[in-house]
Amino acid sequence: MASEVILPRLGQGMEAGTILRWLVAEGDQVKKGQPLFELDTDKVTQEVEAEASGVLLKIVVPEGEVPVGTAIAYVGEAGESVPEGTGTQPVEEAAPREQVPVPTESAPAAVPEPATVAAAGNGGRVKASPLARRIARERGIDLASLSGTGPEGRIVAEDVERAAVAPAPAEAAPAAAPAVAAARGEVERVELTSLRRTIARRLTEAWTVPAFQISMSADMTKTQELRALLLERYPDERPTVTDVLTKVCAIALMRHRDVNATFTEDAIELHAAANVGLAVATDRGLVVPVIAGADSRTVAEIAAARADLVGRARDAKLTAGDLEGGTFTISNLGMYGVEQFIAVLNPPQAAILAVGAIEERPVARPGAPPAAAGFDGGASSSAQIVARPMMTMTLTCDHRTIDGAVAADFLRTVKDFLEEPGLTL
Repeated sequence: MASEVILPRLGQGMEAGTILRWLVAEGDQVKKGQPLFELDTDKVTQEVEAEASGVLLKIVVPEGEVPVGTAIAYVGEAGESVPEGTGTQPVEEAAPREQVPVPTESAPAAVPEPATVAAAGNGGRVKASPLARRIARERGIDLASLSGTGPEGRIVAEDVERAAVAPAPAEAAPAAAPAVAAARGEVERVELTSLRRTIARRLTEAWTVPAFQISMSADMTKTQELRALLLERYPDERPTVTDVLTKVCAIALMRHRDVNATFTEDAIELHAAANVGLAVATDRGLVVPVIAGADSRTVAEIAAARADLVGRARDAKLTAGDLEGGTFTISNLGMYGVEQFIAVLNPPQAAILAVGAIEERPVARPGAPPAAAGFDGGASSSAQIVARPMMTMTLTCDHRTIDGAVAADFLRTVKDFLEEPGLTL
């Protein structure tokens, strides 16, 4: 009997996913574990593998948004009949869940992706990355009209973005009308993506948590010196200050396990490993891939893992497993020149560290004793004003899990480790 291919749940809270394309055509032989289709969720885009071997007898849902648990295809023996009406959802019922912008005077209606439609019949699909397909779908751009600059002519996100700002010659005159309308103050409507909806929902949940913040600044002189040495020793991994900070935080979390915690309704869970999430900005929105077991990795290993995760995050290639299991999060806006900021909690984690830019600041340091003059015998020590590379860190904590003293001890440990990294790394 033919077996159903069910849209899987790839993470807690996932209620639906969007089928981007099938990697196998109807009538093709498939093996268990073979990539079957590309699925876009509210967090990641990834390939879903076949759970059984056989022939792909029928694709019930070629593309579009589908609820979790829906039968989207059948796999069985060649020539085997496909059951009708056994828990499947017709394409006509599943497809309307796709969010299609309503035409307005300032925004044209989105149109179906011609490349995907053409592929359904003859397999002649235009080669394009999942992120490029998503952007094209959201902006109503025909992928078949583009030339790809990726490997083997594959269309990448940059190609679609370029097409979005460069009007075709035949449509140059009509294209000027929306620009004129926009100049007159009309509103452009941008439909929410599934990821943006998830970000909105999770941030709203985080805002209900009773949180507090504390800040400290660390002298980064020795951390910068250490980073220079690491660059010489590991040129391929190219460790960054963020990688050193990740390792430092992981060690501090093992010393202050109350911070390496998650909150549940009836318990506080203290974790045995520091799984550090890094907030990464992408074209689709903010994602937080996790470096698992950062406490047991070297800085070079963390650098390699970070480069891989950030690269795949920006190419929309993360898997659900890359985003799960985090026990602590770091959000770094220093590269944008931000001096200090407050990050929003990432529930159920107990804390998140916001990191600002490293900048030269005047700092008081012990100096040489002044010459004794006019005082009873005595020379006393004086302070000397010097410039130091300083970095401000702000820790946001869930007060249900962490008290102020615990948070202060943890942040002090991070500061001490950054100022004397040779003692810990």
